[in-house]
Order: sequence, then structure tokens, then C-alpha cells
Amino acid sequence: MPPYDDWNKIDEEEEEELQDASFFEGKKDVILFCIDCSESMLELRDDPNYEDVKTCHLFTALEAAMQIQKRKIIVGPNDSVGILLFNTTRKSENGRTEVSELKRNTFILQPITPLSAPKVQELIQLLDAARENPDELKQTFPPLIGKRVPTGDVFTSCNWVLRDGAPKTATKRVFLITDEDDPHSGPGRKQLITSARTTLDDLVQAGVSVEPFFISTEGKPFDVAKFYSHTLLPTNLEEEEALADNSSVLPETISIARIEDLLSQMRIHEVPKRALFSVPFQLADGFTIGVKGYGLVTEQKKGSYKYFVDLGDRMEVATSRTVYIDEDRQADVDKTKIVYGAGQGVTTTADDEEDDSNLGFGVKTTKPGQRPFYSAEEIRSFRTLGLEPGIKLLGFKDREELRFEDNVKHSQFIYPDEMSFSGSKRTFNALLKSMASKNKVALALTLVRRNATPVFCALLPQDEHLDENGFLEPPGIHLIPLPFADDIRAAPIEEAFRASDDLKDAARAWIDKLSVKNGTYPPDSYPNPALAYHNAQLQASAFREEFDPDSFEDLTEPNIGKIHKRAGSLMKEWKLALINDDTANVVIPTTGSKRKADVSVDEAEIRSKYEAGVLGKLRVDQLKDFLKAKSQPVSGKKADLIERVAAWLDSH
Repeated sequence: MPPYDDWNKIDEEEEEELQDASFFEGKKDVILFCIDCSESMLELRDDPNYEDVKTCHLFTALEAAMQIQKRKIIVGPNDSVGILLFNTTRKSENGRTEVSELKRNTFILQPITPLSAPKVQELIQLLDAARENPDELKQTFPPLIGKRVPTGDVFTSCNWVLRDGAPKTATKRVFLITDEDDPHSGPGRKQLITSARTTLDDLVQAGVSVEPFFISTEGKPFDVAKFYSHTLLPTNLEEEEALADNSSVLPETISIARIEDLLSQMRIHEVPKRALFSVPFQLADGFTIGVKGYGLVTEQKKGSYKYFVDLGDRMEVATSRTVYIDEDRQADVDKTKIVYGAGQGVTTTADDEEDDSNLGFGVKTTKPGQRPFYSAEEIRSFRTLGLEPGIKLLGFKDREELRFEDNVKHSQFIYPDEMSFSGSKRTFNALLKSMASKNKVALALTLVRRNATPVFCALLPQDEHLDENGFLEPPGIHLIPLPFADDIRAAPIEEAFRASDDLKDAARAWIDKLSVKNGTYPPDSYPNPALAYHNAQLQASAFREEFDPDSFEDLTEPNIGKIHKRAGSLMKEWKLALINDDTANVVIPTTGSKRKADVSVDEAEIRSKYEAGVLGKLRVDQLKDFLKAKSQPVSGKKADLIERVAAWLDSH
């Protein structure tokens, strides 16, 4: 019979079909940089990286926006970026803006358009001019003196810009950058807060999320509780309790203490939080909430290449599509008319006189000599067992019953979806708190995609945690696919050698010296060197810059000098203890590359199975090979061979 994928394969588009439109929204990303252009943002300060050089917060924000665009040209060429400045008296040269409407004292530096090298080079030229003349930005974008643009007008302008320039199916985000923590401290404050919150709700209803970057300095600390905690939407599950206590629903760590950290903070938020699926979560019959699932671990790969057609005066991207051709008619075949079936093997037949009503579910009758065919919908029903996408709660177990070896696949993180079912956030939060307080995990039957296979999953709760550095572990539930019995194989050796306590202590001494700070590994700080080298060459080619291979820095290379300084002596002591330990000198051979099958077994493996009383698991040829190597007779049945092997092991 042909391989499974040869005949039981659905179109790739259907394979990736999800429950809702969030899958299509993840195709493109749109970022609108909304940057404050007030007097404090244009105030000249000493550059932290260069001596005798003046800079300002606006310059740093524009430079961060430029760096994000340069990175996105490589990793997300289909994305779009725009820059909106507010609190400035700058107007467009022709008296009109690039969008239909725009509030006063707001200016579009770059409209929302797909990323391109000329667009980024214009921003680079502006920054180069600002480096030579520190007053360039103040002259180009004169600040608004004595008053500020209402925050509601800023959100409204963002809404209009995104409405006119962003694709409808894109993920839309606003990066709000400002250093003013109380923009409306004068009369009418309450009304302005209400207006800002109302216009922000309009943004959210349009599918736009606002991610703030608040600049805080020693001379001017940023207090989010003055204005933005009452304006921006909550970011946690405890919205109702926080608002009831009149406390800030935004963490204090949202402000940036050092302006030079602005780019690093933006890179954390550079990739949008795209939901992998959005399905109903059935807690009981007639009791359902909505959840979204996110992948916490994703491998970043090189971008896919494209085909181009040379039209003489220009190069156009060639679009590819897959069609099925009827060999007899040499014409395209409609996908809906394609059926699936086995290419070889005995066909299923049914007696012509048999009553069809006695046939069970999934049985297809065919005439003698013919093979059965199935439609795409029938193939999908075989895989999904007739279930609809969703998560069904089955019960609860103690946390200790979830073993380490149960996690054989990457887990996913689910979060409530208030837009699907009203009250999902509150119900989800109650379930999360109850499971965490009682130290319980849940079992669920899960089908996250229409064309996936149902699996049993463990639901592991996670509370919200903040450490001294402000690192946030969001509240939610980990969805861990549980393995079936044949997914976990027994180790070939039942009993392994154990290191002595002295050897463990010697190893623990130098490991503690080289452990990662705070026990967390920041993957953004150590990019894939091969991928980073590839992207650096593409970036230099796109911007017509000369690429110097020697200037490339591999951040994953270990600092040998610092390692030897911290733990060199401890590693030498451990190595000497390892050499003198008898159990460390026993080598168990492992299988190499795929060549001819090796049926022989090592003496250590046979002895371990003998001590465990499972010699019967070995094959006859393995027992004979062992006896031949020990100059023992190999005649007799398997029981005789086992007795002979046991006798030799007892005597040796």
C-alpha cells in the first residue's frame, strides 16, 4: 500500500484551516509608531554611547523605529510600518495629509505602506542630519508650546491612519512612545480621560492593540498611576478586582528606566502575539467559554525565496499555484470532484444481496473488482472522529500525577477570549485560581483544528509572577499533549550506573558558578548565529551597504576566559574525580548513522537485563551472538540459550 501521505492527503490550505479568522490575520503585521514630539522629548541630552554628542528622546525613538524596520524587511517583508508624530506644529507641505482625516497638531512622518529599502533610507538620512546638527529635529518638527494634544485625539488619528492604510486582515498594533506621565493635569481632566478611554475602545473594536513604551529618567520619573492606568486597557486577568480596588492595572515595570533600552524593549514586542487557534472550552454540558491558544516555543527559520519573471524593463514576482490535471482531457480538475483511495491492496467488497441497513458507521460498499473511494469530508471525519474543534474538560487529578516524561511535545498556552463568549475571562480566572490553590491539573479532550487528530491533554495552571527585574510570567494554562502508550519506549538498559555523591558535589560546584542569572534563559539575547549571519548579508544587500564578515559577532560563542576565571579550578577538580571514578569509565555504545542493522548487544546491556530478570526480551540471534563471543554452544531452544547465558553471567 502506498505511504499514507500519498493518498490520504488534503490540500495544504485545508490542512492549516483553523477555527476562526485569526489564522488569516496572522499573515501580515502592521505597526504604527506613535511618537510624542513635545518639548521634553526634543530636549537635548548627553548621548550615553558617544562623548561630546547631544541627542534627544525623539532621536532615540526614531532610531529604534528605523532598526525595527530594517529587521522586519528581512524577517517580515510583507509587513507594513508607519510613523505618526503628535504634539508638533509641523504640517504637510501640500496642505493635505496622506489620509482622509487627521487631528490638529499631529503629523504623519511615514504613512502605512509595505516595507521597502528606500523608505528606510529616508529615515536614515533624517537621523544622519540630526547627528550632525542636534537642532535638526527641533527645526524639522517644531513642538507644540504651552499645551498638548488630547490623548483621545491621538488615538482617533491612529484609528484613521490604520483604517486608510492597513489591510483589513492584518494584525494591527500601535507603539505609543512618550515621556509625559500626566498629559492632562489641568481643567477638564476627567472628561479628557473619559474621551481617551472611549477612543481607545474604538481602536480595540477595530482590532488594534496599543503597546506603550514609557520613557522614565532620574530627573523625570514616569508614574503610570497618574493618567495611563486609568486610560489604557488592563493587561491581566484580574481586571474587575483591580478596578474595584482603584489600583493601577498596569505594572510599574512598563516604563523604561534607561532610554538606550528602548530598542531592546521594542524587539521583545516586535513579533505580534498571534493566536494559533481559537476554540470553545467546554467545562460542562451547556457551560462553554472561549479561549485562544499561543505557541511559546517557535523555531525561527530563513525566509522563503520567491520566483521572479524578467519582463525586460522590470522584475515581477511570479505567483505559483497547484492544480490537478486530467491526463486524458488535459484540463484542470475541480478540487471538489477529487476523491481519495488506496493505490494498491485488496479492495473492500460487499455481497450484493447484503442489506445496507446492517452496515456500521464508516463502511463503504463496493462492487467486486473495484476499490473504495472517499471524499475529502470522509477522510477528514476519519481523522477527527466526527468531533468539532474545541477543548472538553474531563476531570481533575493531583499535580503529582503529571510526570516529567508525559511532556513529549511542545505545549501550548491558552488564554481566555472574551470576544467569543462574554464572561470567559472571569470564568477562566476562577478556574485557574481554583486549580492552582488545590494543586490540581485537569484532563481534557482536545481538537484545536478542523483537520487535526483528537488528543488527550493535561491542563497545567500558571499564576502570574513578577520578579525584581520586572520579568512577567502571565497567568494562564499550559495545554500539554499527553502521549499514548506507544509514544514512550523503554530504555534498552534497565539499570544504569549512578555517580557517587562526591562526584555530584564536585560537578555541582562549577555548574553553580556558570548558571544563568535568575534561572531564566533569554532567547532574544542569543540569536541563531547562522540565521543572524544570513540576515546580516541580506540587510547589507537591501540597503546597498558593504558587508564585512569580520564585523559579525556571534553572541552564542562562550567566553572562554571568563569561564576559566570563574570555574577553571573547580572544573579541574571535577575532571580528576571523574577519571578516578570506576563507574564513569564504562562506555555503553550508541547507535550510529543509519547503515546496516546491528543485531549485536553489549555485555553491559545483557547483564543489566539479567539482573532485572528480563532476559526473555532478547531475541534468539542476540543470545546466540553473545554465546558465540563467549565460546559457548548455541544449540537448543530459546529457553536453553537463556539458561546458558544466565549460567555464564553467574560464573563471571
